[in-house]
Amino acid sequence: MSGLVLKLGPKERILINGAVIENGDRRTRLAIVSPNAHILRLRDAIHPEQVNTPVRRVCYIAQLVLSGDAAPDEVRPQLLRGIEQLSQVLTDPDSRAQLALATEAVLEGAHYQTLKALRSLLPREERLLAATGDLG
Repeated sequence: MSGLVLKLGPKERILINGAVIENGDRRTRLAIVSPNAHILRLRDAIHPEQVNTPVRRVCYIAQLVLSGDAAPDEVRPQLLRGIEQLSQVLTDPDSRAQLALATEAVLEGAHYQTLKALRSLLPREERLLAATGDLG
């Protein structure tokens, strides 16, 4: 996670190495310099009961690494397989670009960037599911 910069709003919470940290009353910018820190912005967290779509499932796997609940080497094959499966369905150029970024980030061990690229696909997935009537 070397070079990660987090910009936090007032009272925003993050999980760092298993500890929940809450920002104060003002906006803050934190530079994370430790390369192996487990960091998850809690506003971005997907809860287990929300893992109900293909993109959310792959995001959740990346999130497990960021929260420290899964080892990167253990989930790398699952992430790459999930991204490959998504690329068979999300074939438009924008989605392909985000999936390529996610793949590259997984291979580099940059799981925050993986999650960021995958999360950008959530609105598109929601529109597709709504159009097919698969969303409740």
